[in-house]
Amino acid sequence: MASRPPLEPFPVSTPAATLVFTTVLTQGPVSRVEVGRRTGLSSAAITKAVRPLLDAGYLVEAAEGAKGAALGRPANPLRVDGGRAFFIGIKVTGDEAIGVLADLTARIREARHVSLATREPAAVLEVISALTAELRTAAEEYGVPVQSVGVAVSGDVDREVGMVHYSPFLGWRDVPLAELVRGATGLPTVVDNDVRALTVAEQWFGAGVGTDTFALVTVGAGIGCGLVVGGRVVAGAHGVAGEIGHLPIDPAGPPCHCGNSGCVEAIAADPAIVRRIREVTGEPVATAEEALALARSGHPGAREAYARAGYAIGTGIAAVVNLLGPGRVVISGEGLTAYDLFEEQIRAAFATAAFGAAKECELLTRPLPFEEWARGAAATAIQMFIGPDKP
Repeated sequence: MASRPPLEPFPVSTPAATLVFTTVLTQGPVSRVEVGRRTGLSSAAITKAVRPLLDAGYLVEAAEGAKGAALGRPANPLRVDGGRAFFIGIKVTGDEAIGVLADLTARIREARHVSLATREPAAVLEVISALTAELRTAAEEYGVPVQSVGVAVSGDVDREVGMVHYSPFLGWRDVPLAELVRGATGLPTVVDNDVRALTVAEQWFGAGVGTDTFALVTVGAGIGCGLVVGGRVVAGAHGVAGEIGHLPIDPAGPPCHCGNSGCVEAIAADPAIVRRIREVTGEPVATAEEALALARSGHPGAREAYARAGYAIGTGIAAVVNLLGPGRVVISGEGLTAYDLFEEQIRAAFATAAFGAAKECELLTRPLPFEEWARGAAATAIQMFIGPDKP
């Protein structure tokens, strides 16, 4: 195998320079004048921050007018050269690993899916390592090195130490995944909860751009929530902030795998809906697809199960909005394929439980395929590469 070029450090060493770069990355092309308006930095500070980034090729300057430039004053917009560096993002589900090769602007260049024969950590690590090697080879064909890798898994994940404390879908406890992947691939590695990783991508490159405080709620195999408050993704003191799925809303409700009863996830996740439909209809539905088909056929028991799920999700969203007051909640996840069956109930429950002006919060749906969750993992790798103290 041909030797690979050594990894390079990112040419930013101050918080001001990081702020300038992330502003251009997430909001560009944008002029220096507008960068100053948005960051509060002086023109001298911006010039000092921009110079090494231009010299290293991470920023480029085009000789044309910029968005927000001062009237009658020429300004060349700055933008990030996405092809300057590549990153790998891998999302691990209970059934497969999805890997993407993304550029510095999180644009997906290549995507791969690999089925998991087993969920044992050693076997999954082997799949992650093989995916990483394949995507690094693809990057070499572009002539661009891979700088780091991000891995996203569900459950209780401590990003700071790269530890998967508990992943119910994988059956893992206390797996030091970042250390294992780093050792197997030789690349700097960040491991995060999958919903938080998706939230990073939405904050920097998606529905959260320009929004200081928002929430991302995912529906499907589980019910998750990512939080951005004051421009920062919130993990909490123990790395489990935003666990809307384990908010108990019905003490008499069904048992949840977390040990409580009546959690949002125990009522509204796909497996819970499937179980409920079997109980109330007697139909032998086994998958979310079968449950959805039965509900769409008009079966009242199946439709009731989805309506019940919608009320649970809407109540959970209202709790988040009442506590944090975001201006926007983005609803995503594979469960959106059934959104027409519970949208009315989500919005009704939200309107009932949201307090006062919290009802004005925008509820926005955003269907995202699993490749986008892997892109979220790549976004965490980009974040790590730029520096540890970013928003």
